[in-house]
Amino acid sequence: MSPQQTVGVTPPRAMTIAGTDSGGGAGIAADLRTFTACGVHGCLAVCAVTVQNSVGVTGVHEIPPQTVAAQIASVAGDIGLDAVKTGMLAGPEIIEAVAAACDENGIGAGRRTPLVIDPVAASMHGDQLLADSALEKFRTLLFPRATVITPNLDEVRLLIGIDVHDRAAQYEAAKVLHGLGPRYVLVKGGHLREDIDGCVDLLYDGHSFTELPGPRFDTGNTHGGGDSMAAAIAAGLARGMTEPEAVAFGKRYILEAVRHSYPLGAGHGPVSPLWAIREWWNEGEART
Repeated sequence: MSPQQTVGVTPPRAMTIAGTDSGGGAGIAADLRTFTACGVHGCLAVCAVTVQNSVGVTGVHEIPPQTVAAQIASVAGDIGLDAVKTGMLAGPEIIEAVAAACDENGIGAGRRTPLVIDPVAASMHGDQLLADSALEKFRTLLFPRATVITPNLDEVRLLIGIDVHDRAAQYEAAKVLHGLGPRYVLVKGGHLREDIDGCVDLLYDGHSFTELPGPRFDTGNTHGGGDSMAAAIAAGLARGMTEPEAVAFGKRYILEAVRHSYPLGAGHGPVSPLWAIREWWNEGEART
């Protein structure tokens, strides 16, 4: 008997350029889970290896910038990429290498491969994770190349000095960030404590604003939420959605991922992609 033919069809391809999380809750682990849940093949370029669990980060080992760039070029030149997103980029030299690699491989706004920038610059508690020199590289090198940027409010404060406490400041921040060059700005509202019952993310394209409301959940299990939302937006772009469609897709994804988040370890548990893997999830429920 001859071997059977396989029936797989190549899905859209997206890359995450970010750091690892040994606890599996955020970073590249969260991005790859999200890509799979959203029907996209995930590729990766590792920028840093972290020693991390649900309680916090106790060690970081940066990957040489030339190795980060080589990972991007290797995949883009062979497999091809339909979207790219960045996460924790560790330092200014890596940001420079990523920007150059994007130019060399057709990645970024106005090029064949859209680029989502999640400017990971603050911890879950709002503490600054990157040196000021790295923040400046985000502003001058990556934002002008970005299709969509997705800062939370702590990152807004670090990047442009606006401390957002109300909707008016959220609108103002979106305008200032757009002036730095990205095609679309998504100012996430999850840290806006004045929004007691809901969570409004704000999308701005330089001309018009779109509010994306959603419920606020009473949970501390939100580790990897920002990574996962940006990855879902990149997955939407890889699947051919427009930017507003992809952002709305990402909003729907993260809403359910937070709704289905679970406890893990002694600290903050992760948001969950398992709700989107419907066939497996339904079988699991049937067995319990």
